[in-house]
Parts: sequence; C-alpha cells; structure tokens
Amino acid sequence: MADTINGWLIFVAVCEIAPPVARFHKNIWPFMQINSGSKSTSTQIILDFFSRVWTPPHELDAIDELMTEDYVITSGGKIIQGRDAFKCWVKDFQQLLLDARTVSQEVFTNPAEDRVVSRWICTGKNHGIFGLPPDGRSVTFTGIAIWKIRNNKLAECWVERSAFELYQSLSTNS
Repeated sequence: MADTINGWLIFVAVCEIAPPVARFHKNIWPFMQINSGSKSTSTQIILDFFSRVWTPPHELDAIDELMTEDYVITSGGKIIQGRDAFKCWVKDFQQLLLDARTVSQEVFTNPAEDRVVSRWICTGKNHGIFGLPPDGRSVTFTGIAIWKIRNNKLAECWVERSAFELYQSLSTNS
C-alpha cells in the first residue's frame, strides 16, 4: 500500500498493520490519496539493504554496492564514517547479535526521493550485546532510520533505536 501525506510517499510493508493504518488515515487524514503500489527506487534500496545485509546470510559485500564510499551513519550518537568502517561495525554488531534480522515496518520517502524514513524491528540472539554475558536469549528492538540518498546509493543515515529498553530488559533478567 502506498499513500501520500504532505508530499511524503509512504509504503506500508507489513500486512498486519495495514488495516489499522487504513482506519487511522481515513479518520484522521481524510485528504490522503492512495498512489499506485509500485515502490520507488529509493524505497527499494532501503528494502534491499535490510534483506541483504540485515537478514541471514548477511551479505556484507552488498554494502559496497548499496552505499557511497563516503557513507556516514550516526547511530546512538556515535558517528561511523566511511563504507569500510561501516562494514566492520555491522560485522561486529552481528557477532554480538546472532541471527540478526531487520524487518521494515514502514518506509516513507520525500517527492525528490533523496530522503527516506524507515521504521523497523530487529531480532536476534544475545551473544554479548551491551557487554552483557552471551546467553542466547531472544532479543527484539525497534528503530527508526532517516536516510540520505545520493546517486541511487545510501549516502548518510541517522538511526535511533530502543537500545535503553533492550539493555534494561537484558540486564534485569541476567
């Protein structure tokens, strides 16, 4: 499903949330118009990133294809600069969160398709995340990413995730 709100193109990627979203749009934002179901190039880049890098078998080499060489991500206030540094960060993170899977819930893009917002859920098994003992417990957290697209590649990203809530859950039950 694709909708437009104030010029932002929205794709709802998970069927379970479509009915509540449709009710919300109809009751709160009656001016919304539904566009065709086709995905934009920018949206597809984000969905490819999640499916190839954040879903097993974790194709880290896809980062070279999907991101600019000078890619910058700000995650939880930490800045990682450069595609190679990001690839190392992802590899390290995936060693702490085994079987990491990130599933997109919604993707929003502006009309120019140079900015994309994504709401997602990440799951995996604790293998030492936050410096806690690796115990194999299931881990689930949510996040939002704002992406900058340049020349059909991911150029920059700002990520906020429910890390504090996850840390509290894991540390109080360890």
